[in-house]
This record gives sequence, structure tokens and C-alpha cells, in this order.
Amino acid sequence: MKYIKNLFKGMLILLLVLTISGIGYGYFAYHRTINAYPIKETIVALQNSENYTHFDEISPTFLDAIVAIEDHRFYKHGAVDLIGLGRALITNVVCGNIEQGGSTITQQLAKNLFLDKTQTLERKLKEMFIAYELENLYSKEEILELYVNAIYYGDGNTGITMASQNYFNKTPKELTFDEATLLAGLPQAPSAYALSNHYDAALKRQSQVITALVAFSDDYNHLTDANMP
Repeated sequence: MKYIKNLFKGMLILLLVLTISGIGYGYFAYHRTINAYPIKETIVALQNSENYTHFDEISPTFLDAIVAIEDHRFYKHGAVDLIGLGRALITNVVCGNIEQGGSTITQQLAKNLFLDKTQTLERKLKEMFIAYELENLYSKEEILELYVNAIYYGDGNTGITMASQNYFNKTPKELTFDEATLLAGLPQAPSAYALSNHYDAALKRQSQVITALVAFSDDYNHLTDANMP
């Protein structure tokens, strides 16, 4: 019994050392990244881009739909959603596959603006540190605004303005409920849902968005009757 207790203590100490070492390594890797791409300068460059669109110039339905389908607890958690991470881990273990990522909108913004797409522990740690810094510097509204301007919607469209114009010949503010919920489903897998070649798949994804939006509305009482079709 004493041997088992000592072994258990040893494993806990090893786990603690590895965790601290990993966090420390991730922190230094994060600093290397932001030294190369300073956060405020990178954000200002995005905001000064030609097609950048501000929060109040975007359809509220689209913004709600993005939050509902990408990160429905966005307004409740910080940079990292520990509940979402736990849920994603359980789902992936049960399914035996990567079904959920657990990344918040802030983490996705960090990945899109500062990091590559490699699935490594180092990149994930850097993503988390950058997300914490973003949440310290910007409000939730500003982060959501940045996110919808930075992400890819398929068919060569980066940012909500390009997507709205090229898909529907409209400004982001003019999107209807159907158009807004259709676009909100694209960022998860732009190549798989691009409207030019995968319209049927995009429509199926839209159904998921609408279901999530209804649940989000019930949870937050966030939408008005004017938002709904």
C-alpha cells in the first residue's frame, strides 16, 4: 500500500512538473510570437484594411448566429472556456475522433491573426496566451467585430464585407435572416461549405446554425422578434 501511495505521489509530482514546464515553454513561445507580430499593431492593421466593417454596421442576426454556433458561452467566459474544453474532451473521447475543438472565439481570432494552422501543443499554448492578452486589451464586442472581419468564408472571401458583397451583393448590415444564418455557418469549414460548390452542405450547416441561434436566444433573451423570419 505504501508503495502504491508513493508511486501515486510521484506521478502527481511528475504531472505537476510537466504542466509547469509546458506552461513556461508556451509562455516564452508566446512572447516570441508577439515580438514578431505585436498585438496592437496587428489589430490596427486589420482595422485599417479596406473592407473592415464596424460592429454597428453588421447585421445583429449574423453576429448572434456566429456566437451561437461558434462559441455560445462567449459572453459568459473569459479567453478560454474551461467548461467548453471539458465538454469537447469528453465528446472526442466518446466519439473516438476530433468532433469538437473547444476553442473560444477569442482563441480563434488569435489563431487567425498570429499563428499558423499546425495542430501542436506549442501552438495551442501560444493561442491561449494571446487570447488572454486580447481579452485584457479589448471588449467582447470589439473581439467579435475583429473576428468576423478576420475569418475566411470560402470562395476567396476573407471578412464579412467581402462575403456579403460577393455572395449576396449586399452590405453586412443588409443581410436577411436566411443570408445571415447561411454565412454564419461557413467559417467552421470554408472549403466544405463554400457556396459555389457545396451549397447543399452549406444549407445543412445553416439548419444547425438556426437551431443554435434559437437556443442562444432562449438562453440570453438576446434577440428581438425583428431578428427572426
